[in-house]
Amino acid sequence: MAELPWRAGPEGMRLTVRLTPRAGRDGIDGLAEIDGRPVLRLRVASPPVDGAANAALVKLVAKTLGVPRSAVRIASGETARIKTLEIAGDGAALAARCAALTEGF
Repeated sequence: MAELPWRAGPEGMRLTVRLTPRAGRDGIDGLAEIDGRPVLRLRVASPPVDGAANAALVKLVAKTLGVPRSAVRIASGETARIKTLEIAGDGAALAARCAALTEGF
């Protein structure tokens, strides 16, 4: 996979994820390419009911990247499995954390 699912900018980072709700536990499943788009595969135990899975996604990403939950926003794909997140902060540092997290995948 030549492209990465994140793009760093001066105000933060955009991250494309594929979310699997109702998983056994919350976690990162690695990198994948879906329909020609690179994505970070994530799973959460919460069901996709009343925004529970999206809330769990925001919590997981915030905790994993070491940012407050308020810094993570779902920019698109609110009801889809593939979502684009906007994460406020130092874009280069956030991208470096993502690279370190996915190094083994």
